[in-house]
Amino acid sequence: MADAEHDEATGEMSEGLQVELFHPDSEREPGDTNKQLLGGRFDVHPIVFPVALALIVLFVAATILLGDQAAVIYTDIFNAINTYFGWFYILAMNVFIVTVLYFAIGKYGKIRIGGVEAETEFSTFSWMAMLFSAGMGIGLMFFSVAEPMTFFDGVPPFFAGDAQANTAAAAGPALAQTFFHWGVHPWAVYALVGLGLAFFSFNRGLPLTFRSIFWPLLGERIYGWPGHVIDLVTVFATLFGLSTSLGLGVAQVNQGLDVVAGELLGAGVPVGVWPQVALIVGITLIATASVAAGLDGGVKRLSTLNLYLMFIMLGFLIIVGPTLYIFDGLVSGLGTYLVNFPGLSFFSAAFAGGGAKEFLGTWTIFYWGWWISWSPFVGMFIARISKGRTIRQFVLGVLILPALFSFVWLSSFGGSALSAQLGGAGIVGALNSQGQTIAMFSMLSQYPLGAIASILATLLVITFFVTSSDSGSLVIDHLTSGGKHDVPRTQRIFWALTEGGVAALLLIGGGLDALRTASVSTGLPFAVILLLMCYTVYLGLQNEYEILESEEFRDHIEEISDREDVAVDSAGGDVVTGVSDGSDTTTDD
Repeated sequence: MADAEHDEATGEMSEGLQVELFHPDSEREPGDTNKQLLGGRFDVHPIVFPVALALIVLFVAATILLGDQAAVIYTDIFNAINTYFGWFYILAMNVFIVTVLYFAIGKYGKIRIGGVEAETEFSTFSWMAMLFSAGMGIGLMFFSVAEPMTFFDGVPPFFAGDAQANTAAAAGPALAQTFFHWGVHPWAVYALVGLGLAFFSFNRGLPLTFRSIFWPLLGERIYGWPGHVIDLVTVFATLFGLSTSLGLGVAQVNQGLDVVAGELLGAGVPVGVWPQVALIVGITLIATASVAAGLDGGVKRLSTLNLYLMFIMLGFLIIVGPTLYIFDGLVSGLGTYLVNFPGLSFFSAAFAGGGAKEFLGTWTIFYWGWWISWSPFVGMFIARISKGRTIRQFVLGVLILPALFSFVWLSSFGGSALSAQLGGAGIVGALNSQGQTIAMFSMLSQYPLGAIASILATLLVITFFVTSSDSGSLVIDHLTSGGKHDVPRTQRIFWALTEGGVAALLLIGGGLDALRTASVSTGLPFAVILLLMCYTVYLGLQNEYEILESEEFRDHIEEISDREDVAVDSAGGDVVTGVSDGSDTTTDD
């Protein structure tokens, strides 16, 4: 009992110290102007919620009413962005990498998210499971075979002089280019956004929304229209980035069900827009039930299940597939990726002929826009689950570990497909004739227990669909509720249903082109916001570092130390309480 009272007193004093020294001098609180609707079932920001909802409805309605013309418009917009702003996407992504590495490796790396004596909420395993499932689960399932096989059939422009298409030599560049799209770059964006949101919310006590990151520049004006606009752009980027992933995921589920039904029952399942809309409805209802259970009850458990299923799928393929070729491909592909990392990172096809620009637009620029549009969703979700970790732990964890797992996954699935193709399989032919959704299942059919593996792959896409929808609902809730950490269950359910509805309607109105264009288009203005964020996060971290090194902070620590409420390590004359690296001792529930 005495220990519990001691811990509670310590926490209260640590929190009081954080508020007194680090929180801005403001009377505002997250959600303090919110409106309660339907007897408290909705707790929403009076401007962001209705305006976002109205604009989403207008966009979707316009897509449906324009019909076939919508697809033409979306294609023109997509091509224009690739032509005129491709260089901007490429430059911005590299700025993000340099920025987060500077924060992690430099003097700011020991600052703890949440302030002095903040404790972790989730174990490292649960944390990694949730951030990875939210980050790119559906995409990895969709592209892990389709992308390297596409590059095998047509060598990427950067490697055009190194190998001939459809030969053994083309396999290396195919894997390296795929590693590039799924490696450090996307996770750098997520790390930047997650760090900014976590720092200004947990260390500064500001709302858990994007507007808070701009406190160093805007001050109290974040609660006015400048902040409203920032949050509105964030809502659109989140919703349309998520809808793109849901559209890709449901297309693969549809194809998987058709393959499984054909192999096990001798009968096919219809493949097309309307079956996919029906699947979206069904899976969205599952996601709604999960999101109603909350972060710990639903999202955490499903994310952990996802990770276990991924390990089972990965281990199965490594065992029954071309094991030696997989590991050889991993090492060789990783080496090619690392050696060519600078060149790949800045390759804009300015001096390349042929279809190099078209390749960049279809693949690299699309990916960069997609990652940027996903960054509010993934970044805010990572921020929500990362309290108590140092900036160094946070950045290196988010930046390196998921990327390494992606490399192993891509080598296993892409490598198995490449090996089978070189052995005479017709995976490329199936890809060219039936589209990207068939690639995964065409590869699995080349190895033992292909039907069972196809069932597992389809189940994995469904669970990723559910966790992505769950995470997205929680994030949009934060954005449209003034940054409150806890929102009514009804509100979470509403956004889960809205996400599924938007994905379904855009699929009807313009297909995957509509979803892809919406994602890349919202990513463009958001890239500008992220570049400004690099500076505002720097200002916030510098201010925190100066306070931690100040005499005032030392005096407060000494006062608390004298009362024996917290332990202080003063070795060498440096007070390091609250900023030293610590091991993660949290255990799973």
